[in-house]
Amino acid sequence: MTRILITSALPYINGIKHLGNLVGSQLPSDVYARFNRAMGREVMFICATDEHGTPAELAAAKTGQDVAEFCTEMHEVQANLAKGFGLSFDYFGRSSSPQNHALTQHLAGKLAENGLIEEISEKQVYSNADGRYLPDRYIEGECPNCGYDSARGDQCENCTKQLNPTDLINPRSAISGSTDLEVRETKHLYLKQSTMRDKLDAWINSKKDWPILTTSIAKKWLHDGDGLRDRGITRDLDWGIPVKRGDADWEGMEGKVFYVWFDAPIEYIAATAEWAEANGLDASAWERWWRTDKGATDVKYVQFMGKDNVPFHTLSFPCTIMGSGEPWKLVDYIKSFNYLNYDGGQFSTSKGRGVFMNQALDLLPSDYWRWWLLTHVPESSDSEFTWENFQATVNKDLADVLGNFVSRITKFCRAKFGEEVPAGGEYGAAEQAVIAEITKRLKAYEGHMEAIEIRKATAELRAIWAAGNEYLQAAAPWTLFKTDPDAAAAIVRFALNLIPLYATLSEPFIPDAAANMLDAMNTKANWPTDVAKALDTLPAGHAFTVPDVMFAKITDDARDEMQARFAGQNT
Repeated sequence: MTRILITSALPYINGIKHLGNLVGSQLPSDVYARFNRAMGREVMFICATDEHGTPAELAAAKTGQDVAEFCTEMHEVQANLAKGFGLSFDYFGRSSSPQNHALTQHLAGKLAENGLIEEISEKQVYSNADGRYLPDRYIEGECPNCGYDSARGDQCENCTKQLNPTDLINPRSAISGSTDLEVRETKHLYLKQSTMRDKLDAWINSKKDWPILTTSIAKKWLHDGDGLRDRGITRDLDWGIPVKRGDADWEGMEGKVFYVWFDAPIEYIAATAEWAEANGLDASAWERWWRTDKGATDVKYVQFMGKDNVPFHTLSFPCTIMGSGEPWKLVDYIKSFNYLNYDGGQFSTSKGRGVFMNQALDLLPSDYWRWWLLTHVPESSDSEFTWENFQATVNKDLADVLGNFVSRITKFCRAKFGEEVPAGGEYGAAEQAVIAEITKRLKAYEGHMEAIEIRKATAELRAIWAAGNEYLQAAAPWTLFKTDPDAAAAIVRFALNLIPLYATLSEPFIPDAAANMLDAMNTKANWPTDVAKALDTLPAGHAFTVPDVMFAKITDDARDEMQARFAGQNT
């Protein structure tokens, strides 16, 4: 049986993430992990906080904390928020871990042994106002390619062209805004990506099933302009992984650290090593996921990320692990996402615009957010969060369809038959029609989940819920009970058996509600291979309880209040 290795792009440590960050990697990867576990597959689901680089130093400085102390605190905050949203990571690591230090330094040494590291004397921008060298992303200016006026020194977010800081027109410090910049000479290590262009091109071409978004970005970086360029992998910073060749010092690189984008993807592997150590396991436990000479040949590796992370995962990270000459597992499938915008604009931390993960959990249960985000996940194009759409989706799908079905049938059964599945009557054509409908939709649902087509999967799941509602409305056991109690009992028994089926199929998307349904019906999840058998799980006499209201509707007043609260400042 294929084992499934899943990694989500690492959330950066400098602050709490907004809903766009959540739906761009962590949330859909959780859905995929939960589905594969439900199918009986062995899953390793890994994420971590990305802790190095200038933004971490600056965020710590704002709080008056030492950067290591700040990162420890923020890691705990982000881990707790992940739990609050039901993200079922097998391990949530830290890129500042000893394991990542050791592995990053080891891989750098292997790359150097294989002639893929070059020491370059380069000119780097120094800000006199800030008293420091500026990392690429902390220099802003006009993109020479498309004219975007807020391009960063490493990449233009508008046209995605890879840049050097000295390429920018009218550069300024993104920290202070100062234009008092000067260019100084310094030495850095470069990963010779250009020498692996053909190998990378052939590898990417072999991935026929990758999303167009993923391959188009990778190809653009490979072939546009001068094509794939060598990439600096060190920086003049205090906070980060010290530059070493394995355990040995790297002459001339004293006081430098590895670039955050070099060490961050390596943390996927290192976090799995952290998982093994935390569980008292030896190295073979994590190596069987990552080393093809240690058993990883039967692993399917799937990465989830926003489109801005695609170049590093299709080019730079593969360069690192291919170039090491060691038998590391390469990614099999990269699921990339577009952006989620907010109510006619963009999320903005500085302007307090949009909903962030901690705020969302203070407002409503996580399943409300999970369901809306996953039904609007930006797969083929950007999506937009609006409060009107959020209210309508929650009220219609969760409250009116699923919640109403569960409440209606359990309360009716309690009133007429007590809190146990009633005996009597037989299933007929109406029940067989529902079984046939769900069987057809279940196959489509599973197909979309295997293909990681999240939106299409939610549409099938919603239709499966609706089939039960429509059946119950047409069968009308409350009317039939007056003249034929046994026939009504059969309808109720069939409808009650839909609840654990719905819980099982819904668990990847709304895990808390699924758990509540299973608890109320006094049963466990069991992925259906035969819908007819699945709908005979609860026999006559099986006890259940009527659950509390599963989904409270969002009122117009509540919607308006939340919309005003998170509109942000106009300045």
